[in-house]
Amino acid sequence: MHFRAVDDFILGLITPLAIAFLIGGLDDLAVDLAWLSTIFPLRPTRPQPNAPPVPIAILVPLWKEHAVITRMLEHNLAAIRYPEYHFFVGVYANDPETEDAVAAVSERYPNVHLAICPHDGPTSKADCLNWIYQHVGLYEEHHEIAFEVIVTHDAEDIIHPEELRWINAYAVHHDFIQIPVLALATPFWSFVHGVYCDEFAEYHTRDMVVRSRFGCFVPGSGVGTGYRREALEELARVSSNRVFEPAALTEDYESGLRIHRLGFRQVFVPLTRLGGNDFVATREYFPKKWRTAIRQRTRWVTGIALQGWERFGWSGSLGDWYWLWRDRKGLLGSPLGIIANAILFYGLATALWTRFTPLQWTLTSATLGLQVWRTAFRIGCVARVYGLKFACGVPARAICANALNAGATVLAVIRYAAAKAQGRPLRWVKTEHSYPSRTTLLAHKRKIGEILVATGQVSAGALKQALASCPAATPLGAHLVRSGAITEDILYEALSFQQGLPLTQIAAEDVVPRVVRILPQPVTREWRVLPFKIEDGNLYLAGPDLPTTAMNTVLSGHTSLTIRFHLVTPTEYEKLADALL
Repeated sequence: MHFRAVDDFILGLITPLAIAFLIGGLDDLAVDLAWLSTIFPLRPTRPQPNAPPVPIAILVPLWKEHAVITRMLEHNLAAIRYPEYHFFVGVYANDPETEDAVAAVSERYPNVHLAICPHDGPTSKADCLNWIYQHVGLYEEHHEIAFEVIVTHDAEDIIHPEELRWINAYAVHHDFIQIPVLALATPFWSFVHGVYCDEFAEYHTRDMVVRSRFGCFVPGSGVGTGYRREALEELARVSSNRVFEPAALTEDYESGLRIHRLGFRQVFVPLTRLGGNDFVATREYFPKKWRTAIRQRTRWVTGIALQGWERFGWSGSLGDWYWLWRDRKGLLGSPLGIIANAILFYGLATALWTRFTPLQWTLTSATLGLQVWRTAFRIGCVARVYGLKFACGVPARAICANALNAGATVLAVIRYAAAKAQGRPLRWVKTEHSYPSRTTLLAHKRKIGEILVATGQVSAGALKQALASCPAATPLGAHLVRSGAITEDILYEALSFQQGLPLTQIAAEDVVPRVVRILPQPVTREWRVLPFKIEDGNLYLAGPDLPTTAMNTVLSGHTSLTIRFHLVTPTEYEKLADALL
């Protein structure tokens, strides 16, 4: 009798739930059909070919990012293919570790600039961006340069080598340019991060393209967002010099909406494959742990759905109204999704469908058909980016996504209501960031020939000849040295820049003998490395060969210290080895 009452209660929920999901499914189907129609472009969105390069400023706001910012800057400086760009990196005075890390990079690279916020942090990402923007203006005044395009990025971003070229090309006809964002690939069993892979692959394949092609507002993604200077100056003019709204928890979303309402032209760059798995997109790691993902998504729901509703209401064109609805419908849809999952499992366990009415059969069949289509569409988007094997996990990760989004929505509503009831401002919560390993980054590095040409060490013609005459098994750099086109020192300066590894000079008399003996001599000779310093739990090694995974595995097996690798030229290494080994 007790279970019959539960069945009756759940059966009573089936019809309203099915209607709600039918409406949502038809809404998604409409966007799918709109996306399919974009093969016949309604508005030209192609970049201007051969657009003259303009100076670009990249703004990077930081708080407690000393563990990742050095690698982020070094990697992207070595990877970006664009002639004139500068990093402006914002830090707080009460975050000396991050300040020191950025200052050290700025001493080595003249296009990296430290921008210190005038008050203690953390405040909000938008507040930090505003102070970085002011620093850009001061730099322009003192150095007679004008940055026509401003791009925002975060401390964990892998900037695509062609991103700035594409933003520059699109900026000829657009004032707001959003480059796609994709999560870095992780193992199949990493379900939480896999949810981000699935969602961004679909959203930046479909929704953002439809918004852009049909002239609706394009929200910023926080990273890979380019602004024409005129658009930011107008934002500053109409909002008391607040280019980015400090109180906004999702300033990127709000900036896109504000720029659209000011009449500026926006575009989302379609997800484009240059070859293999090389998509023009900003790549990064998203949260891999449940608690961190819930915290980030709670901020997203609060900023986009709740704060956005409070600050912008439902005004605008019919198209704007529609996308505001889609951005906010998760307030209802996410909690209902987890309820529907629970009912689904209960129904499968109890054969509840045998008691459905004809109307319930019709509604649930329609919603099931739409859900199958929706899942198949997402699998296709995910397979395109991450491969079919990873895409097969989409149905299971969808359940995880429902739970994440439902939890984040409930927390967002509770915290938003509490803040309003107590009359206190909403608090910005920073997401913890991680940066990929050196092995992951290798695919994004510029080739050594490109770097040598860009730095003026080799002409384009000489590089072409060297590529044609280089033996198949010989590295290009070694071939250039042997042919006399460059010196060994020039090659290793380029390798240091490309790999983000320090190029060092070591005096044999400064190396303590016991440090040299910390690794077995057969191991050091086999891998051509030389221990030269121990400091703060780190073992510093010098060698002429680029470190590999196999090398790190073997060397780490002989010491509990963290290995830090420095490059030396082969000539320098042989001199040190003769003196010390």
